[in-house]
Amino acid sequence: MKLRLRSERAEDEELPFAFMLITLMASCGVSPYESFKRLRFVDLLPFIQKESNEIVRRVEVLNIDPLSAMQERAEETISENYGDFLRGYVSTVKSGGSVTNYLKSKLKSIFDIRAAAAVRSIERLETLVEAYMAVLLVLMSVYILIAVVSLSSFSATLGFVFNGQILVYLVLFFFMPLASVVFMAFAHLSRRGTLINIKRIYLKAIPSAIMGLAMLLGVFLVPEIREAFVSSISSIQETINATLPFIHIGSLLNYVVPIITMLSLSLVSIFPAIEYSRIIKVNLKAEESIPSFLRDVSENRKTGMPPEKSMFQAATRKGYGVFGEILKRIVNQIEWGVPLRSIFTDLKSRLRSWPVLMDFLILIETIEVGGGPAEALDLLASYSEKIRDIEKNKREMLKPYVILPFIWTILMALTFTFTFYVVTHLPTIGVSGPALPTLESQMALFSCAIIFQSWLSGFFIGKVTQGAFAAGFKYSILLSFTALVSLLLSQNIIDLVMGIL
Repeated sequence: MKLRLRSERAEDEELPFAFMLITLMASCGVSPYESFKRLRFVDLLPFIQKESNEIVRRVEVLNIDPLSAMQERAEETISENYGDFLRGYVSTVKSGGSVTNYLKSKLKSIFDIRAAAAVRSIERLETLVEAYMAVLLVLMSVYILIAVVSLSSFSATLGFVFNGQILVYLVLFFFMPLASVVFMAFAHLSRRGTLINIKRIYLKAIPSAIMGLAMLLGVFLVPEIREAFVSSISSIQETINATLPFIHIGSLLNYVVPIITMLSLSLVSIFPAIEYSRIIKVNLKAEESIPSFLRDVSENRKTGMPPEKSMFQAATRKGYGVFGEILKRIVNQIEWGVPLRSIFTDLKSRLRSWPVLMDFLILIETIEVGGGPAEALDLLASYSEKIRDIEKNKREMLKPYVILPFIWTILMALTFTFTFYVVTHLPTIGVSGPALPTLESQMALFSCAIIFQSWLSGFFIGKVTQGAFAAGFKYSILLSFTALVSLLLSQNIIDLVMGIL
């Protein structure tokens, strides 16, 4: 059911662009059925492409008239908005109404619906983030409860012995990562990004993961590497002590395993994070600039300029940033006489923003079918601005939620450290022997769980705020580092308090 809902939302995302393309072609004198024939070759709209193939198949192969074929698909399609569009078009043609006015009215309606849906989706995502934070805090509360009940003095008061070590491992190593994975799945169902064809970002994580795993195994299995790593940690600790004397010499040495874990996880994320930053820089600027470019093309056409000349003139405007380099390449190709279709193919290899690619595709289709009349281009520019505003508002409204994962990471680290020290060190005050090294190894192991959990949270918040898990590589590095620093600081705070006591 959830996958079906996801599919329906993906289809509804295509409808505004498909309706815009059909409307612009109608303003150029092309009937919707002819538009559907052209839409068969638009692979950026897979749902509309499939529907177009079905309508054309029924007309060309089964010899059904176009209106009847559209009426049949209106009753069979899984998209309610698409079915309503087809039924309205058939009714308008049969009643002798203005098809162009109907298409423009429907286009305005679908964008109003999309704007309202964007607001609702933001509210759902805000609730999802808050619920995720609440679940993590509940799991930490369960950890505290298990740890306190496991105290020998508390168990003696209750009259039974309770060993909750297994439950502690389950909470930290199973239930918390599972909660992150579940909420990431919900975020995937609720948030669609604007970037396409970014699999290579995830593929870059594979060699990084191999290197991170090799580093982790090398430190644990090769004594020479482990000794060199510990020596480096000691040197760093001495430098810290020279500048921050209140941090004890044992802080970093007791956290060798968590430090290795943090570095390994960061190594997995760093190269994909760099690649994503490079891609998003260009595509985000393109999304912000494409409405201005289309508006300039429209205004130039109103003066009587040819479409290609209008694009050339619009591309010379300053202020496009890195997107301006792509526009210059397009202008050069136009001057060399490269066909618009070939120019668009080259553009697809350089941009990953789906709305920007759709705007260029619609511009090219409009020029090819009717020379790009000023009215049609003005309509394209207006709705491109609406799309830009919708996506920009969504990003701005979700931006404050980037702070929340850092807050809950710090809270988890502090809560875990204080609880662990209370339930393990207080009963062992004045006790010597092998118990304390065992406690230190448990502390290091549980700290790794907190760091890994924080690393996972980065992908959740990346998907929520920017619509792509690839955006989470940057946040995963920052959050895992935040978790490690919080664990170190909380350890020193509790050591200072214990020393005073």
